Amino acid sequence: MIQEALFAFLFLVIGYGFGCFSTGYFVGKMNGTDIRSQGSGNIGTTNALRTMGAKGGGLTFAGDLLKTFIPTLAVRFLFCAYMGYPADLTYLFTLFAGLGVVIGHNFPFYLGFKGGKGIAVSAAVIVASSSDSATGAAMIGIGLLVFILVVGVTRYVSLGSLLVVWCFPLYTVLRYRDSGYFPVLLSISIVFLGLAYIKHAGNIRRLLNGTERKLGEKKEKENS
Repeated sequence: MIQEALFAFLFLVIGYGFGCFSTGYFVGKMNGTDIRSQGSGNIGTTNALRTMGAKGGGLTFAGDLLKTFIPTLAVRFLFCAYMGYPADLTYLFTLFAGLGVVIGHNFPFYLGFKGGKGIAVSAAVIVASSSDSATGAAMIGIGLLVFILVVGVTRYVSLGSLLVVWCFPLYTVLRYRDSGYFPVLLSISIVFLGLAYIKHAGNIRRLLNGTERKLGEKKEKENS
């Protein structure tokens, strides 16, 4: 148990290191701008798309996916496979690596702990950690469909994002409810959920009072 806790902490730290690569910030610098002073001030994909166009948004999205997939897939397919760990322990370690990425993305130390909102990287963690089963594949497909439908109908990116992160606890309950690690797995899944809602607190307030900006709207401050 102590060894498992040490590995989990190690993967969390490694994930944080990868997450701290703030793709949107560096893409902005390449384009001669500081994304933190544009739109919503966030370094995430949505703000990059709205302030730097399709190319800037695409590069930011691709970079954020890459920095998530490298540590999570390495933990899952290299470390855990080599150690011969069962599916539930593999899921646990992959989640810890992914959680580190999300924390690093949201709170990069060299940017004053002011980063993105973690939706793209969280979605990448869902894919990396749950694509080993029919249940996971179904959850990924449903999550993507829900996001597209919600954003397409309401044009609220934030609303679609807040619904997608529910895939973490739902998948954990459906797939690992009988695992001995279930309490820990569910707790970590809820942490992912909590981080997303904390970072979207302003969006939630605006959604409730009807002032949230819709996709395509032009305004001084944008959602990311």
